Amino acid sequence: MVAPQVQESGVATPSPISNDRAISAPTIVIEARSDWRLFDWREIVQYRDLLYFMTLRDITVLYKQTVLGVLWAVINPLFSMVVFTIVFGMLLKVPSDGRPYALFSFAALLPWSYFSGSLTGATNSLVQSSNLFTKVYFPRIFIPFVPMFSKLVDFGIAFVMLALLMAWYRVVPSINIVFLPVLMVLMILTSAGIGMFLSAMAIQYRDIRHTMNFMIQILMYAAPVVWPVSKIPHDLRLWYGLYPMAGVIEGFRAALLNTGPMPWDMIGMGSITAVMSFLLGALYFRRTERFFADVA
Repeated sequence: MVAPQVQESGVATPSPISNDRAISAPTIVIEARSDWRLFDWREIVQYRDLLYFMTLRDITVLYKQTVLGVLWAVINPLFSMVVFTIVFGMLLKVPSDGRPYALFSFAALLPWSYFSGSLTGATNSLVQSSNLFTKVYFPRIFIPFVPMFSKLVDFGIAFVMLALLMAWYRVVPSINIVFLPVLMVLMILTSAGIGMFLSAMAIQYRDIRHTMNFMIQILMYAAPVVWPVSKIPHDLRLWYGLYPMAGVIEGFRAALLNTGPMPWDMIGMGSITAVMSFLLGALYFRRTERFFADVA
């Protein structure tokens, strides 16, 4: 408490407080978030460890208390390859660009299994994690991103299986294998963009979850998984490339099985669609995440 100072006039006035003794209260500035900002990078960096542990938990829970463990990452595409080889390769005689149909189909199932698995996981992620994000705060964008990272483990295991099959059939990859990381980025961008959009819709409209199996089947047969892109008329090839997974799958075959030159025309068109879907998916997720806790 400041002691009063008596002046000659007899009026008591408080003595001034020096600057070093003054205590200033902290200033808290609350700013509104811009709806047009896709990601809060500062927040993502701050919570990056949480993303790692959420991904690790997703991988662990998936194979916990299973007899075969991570072998399921190989069994699913392997059985699909056997079925496709019998039905489309042996019975229907679908051409396979001069390669054994088993290799032809497995090289397509490798990126497709990642795409379908991560897309399904991202779509259901918010609904399944509603008990988590309604009780504690963290960047909501982590939730649909977790399947994008965890499914890369399955992708890596299935890739080893493909390498063994290539060695068995004595197929040598082409020099275009150096472009495989580009195809993987395109694959992840496509899955992340559509996944963010569908996850934000699924928590508001639960019908999205029930239509996923149907949608995945349509998308699979629309992609060149069981048939070659050479079946597409040449004048429609560029427009077909707007489907990003078409260029990714055909690129995987060209890089790994040396079935022909890299389909840069389809990859270019698919890149446009992938980037646009990622930006629009992130924007829609960002604008609707404020309602997630209310509708969960």
